[in-house]
Amino acid sequence: MDPRALCYGVALAVMLSSVPTPAAPIGEAVVVRSPDGSLAATFEVRDEKLYYSVARGERQIVAPSKLEILAGATVAIVGHSARESTESWSPVFGQFSTITDHHRQLSLSLDVNNTPMTLVCRVFNSGVGIRFVASEESRDKELRFVSEYRLLEGVAHFAGERGRSVDWFAHPASNESQAQLGRAVANGVPLVSVGADGLHTGYLESDLYSAEGFELMRLRPNRSGGSVSAFSSAVSRGEGHVTPWRVLLVGDSAGDLVMNTVALNLAAPCKMEDTRWIAPGKSLWDWRIHGYDNGSFNYGIDTRSYLHMINFCAEYGIEYLTIDDFWFISAGDGEMVVSPDVDIERVMNHAKENGVRIILYYDRRKGDFGDDKLFGYYAGLDAAAIKYGFMGNNAAFTRKTIDASAEVKLLVNFHDGPTPMVGVERTMPNLITREFCHAQQDSRRAFTPESFLRMAMVSSLTGPLDMSNGNFDILGINAGERQKGPRQRHSYISTVVSELARTLVVYSGIITLPDAPEEYLKKPDLFEFLRLMPTTWDESLAPNSKIGEYLTVARRSGEAWFVGSVNDQAARTLPVKLDFLEPNRVYEATVYEDAEDTHGVENPEAYTVRTTTVKQGDILAAKMAVGGGHAILLRPLDLKGQEH
Repeated sequence: MDPRALCYGVALAVMLSSVPTPAAPIGEAVVVRSPDGSLAATFEVRDEKLYYSVARGERQIVAPSKLEILAGATVAIVGHSARESTESWSPVFGQFSTITDHHRQLSLSLDVNNTPMTLVCRVFNSGVGIRFVASEESRDKELRFVSEYRLLEGVAHFAGERGRSVDWFAHPASNESQAQLGRAVANGVPLVSVGADGLHTGYLESDLYSAEGFELMRLRPNRSGGSVSAFSSAVSRGEGHVTPWRVLLVGDSAGDLVMNTVALNLAAPCKMEDTRWIAPGKSLWDWRIHGYDNGSFNYGIDTRSYLHMINFCAEYGIEYLTIDDFWFISAGDGEMVVSPDVDIERVMNHAKENGVRIILYYDRRKGDFGDDKLFGYYAGLDAAAIKYGFMGNNAAFTRKTIDASAEVKLLVNFHDGPTPMVGVERTMPNLITREFCHAQQDSRRAFTPESFLRMAMVSSLTGPLDMSNGNFDILGINAGERQKGPRQRHSYISTVVSELARTLVVYSGIITLPDAPEEYLKKPDLFEFLRLMPTTWDESLAPNSKIGEYLTVARRSGEAWFVGSVNDQAARTLPVKLDFLEPNRVYEATVYEDAEDTHGVENPEAYTVRTTTVKQGDILAAKMAVGGGHAILLRPLDLKGQEH
């Protein structure tokens, strides 16, 4: 059996060490350090208020900032203890087959307005998590979790669930940039700060799923400059009731943050006893294909089109087909009015006979079917997953939806500005992906090469993203040959190799392929890369990264490596250092490149493919056009021709 098949069997999670370690007092301050000693979180009471600060070596990351759990309360530290813990665990799916959780934990006993509370802080080598744990004495009181971040000089980057982004200079900050930040952070999504020395820090939360009553944290800038407050609230349920973790990620590059596992390690372990039915994979998506005419077949929202797509998926090993809006007309009171053009039973039966799983869309705006019956209805149709649209940013509703869909073995893909629930793919891995970003082809104002790169390095900190990259017919889409193409023609800036690389660069449990089957078959060499590319990985890293400008991601499955690089609108060449390859081994590298005359606006579909041999330590040059990209498939020569 796959060691990841049963969640509680996942735990290579043997505790390698769990030993008490003293928290070092400095006067009235209490300090807890990371296992390697590089990162330190300090807690102290000033004027009866609780403050914390974070430093890496001599470099202060967060200046003394206020923490609060009961509004306006006085605070006293009455005791503390610390321990160090190491364990390894295996996610059901993800960017890594094994994740190490090595941290030091401080438990700080507090008196908050004569109410006992516990603050828990975990410090990793690459991040910090802070949460409060309620006591029975706090029952029915309003918990208002406020954590301030007093940032040092640098630039803050923000990319929201709808693709909006802004740069903000922390010191000095103009009124205009502060106002921009205020509009941006109102959605409560990750904030990434880049210091003048290149230190990258990310601010988000984790394990909201376990924090009943809490909604997604909101961020509020201090308009005098230099600080942001994160806040959320709930009514205390008494003993053991937890807040979400407030998370600080630390790295030397944006790529370090993208590959950071602190938020996952802070999330609650898997609650599902059996996860064998959870299968990541690739999905063809009907929504962007509507109106495509190959000369003899015109795709629409009808049975004929769905059967045609299923046949393509079955022939070429695409595990899923996503059937989006308008397959049903209305819903309500446990009844679904299906479109007269769609024989849904025939479609589902044909998919089952051909080994293709179906993801079915649902939109509550068409009427409330009733969530107590909805998931059973979808499971009864033999759907493998529900793509839930327009459910809104509602954490309580999101928790119920995740739980209810898991009961009937349905995967979930949340769309249209959902609650991200950072880390929940560890706790409830049926949440396979979400659109906490802006999907491909939507709103060119929000989706440019630069905004793609912001979302790939900021929005992605929340977890798997469904961004639906991978269009091969860029010219046709730009010319308006699709019903659901960009509203403004010739506004879609990308190259076909960039599209290939984007499917790899942005991690998702379901990789949504938005183009017509015929367009993939017109470029069989590029399509081969997509077909061979797995959806879950043994190892991932990001050797090149700069927010809004470029990103290189390398992922390993077995002994094969897939590498993708994506560029903004400035042509450039990036060195891809192959230090990650196994020593003393020769690899065949299939290289997919923008051609000499490729241009993201003027000539987006020109590309070349070449083959070479490489070894550890070699450097391949990723030469990318305006809006361009680069991809590499690396396989050991002694395994050539074998499936990995």
